[in-house]
Amino acid sequence: MTLYLEDLTPGRRFTAGPVTVTEAEIIEFARRYDPQPFHTDPEAAKSSFFGGLAASGWHTAAITMSMVVQAAGDLAGGIIGGGGELQWLKPVRPGDQLRLEIEVLEVTPSRSRPDRGSALMRNRTLNQAGEEVQVFTVRLIVPKRPAG
Repeated sequence: MTLYLEDLTPGRRFTAGPVTVTEAEIIEFARRYDPQPFHTDPEAAKSSFFGGLAASGWHTAAITMSMVVQAAGDLAGGIIGGGGELQWLKPVRPGDQLRLEIEVLEVTPSRSRPDRGSALMRNRTLNQAGEEVQVFTVRLIVPKRPAG
């Protein structure tokens, strides 16, 4: 079922996951997009700030985006971001199982564009222990239901 701005209300929730993160995926992503030793070399990572291999925050964000589409991909027009705040709170490790909890915080019809509005959403990515590894509070652009 396609969801429009009118279908979103503060407190509405969406969920997805779990997704298991593997060592091979961490290294493969990092070699291509964030080639730092604590993401690409398990031995070198032991003496790093993280004390072991850790996924790039951008890898965590990419995994989260996949879960966002799984959880809320029925939004009319797609998942269109209008800015937000991204926090990485704990490193993601090989074997972690990530899940996503999305909460609608605020829904605002546009004053200048009557065909749409925005929804402020909090996307919490949690590991298997229920610890937040990433929080992304984002404003999405969402179409209103067409007239008729």
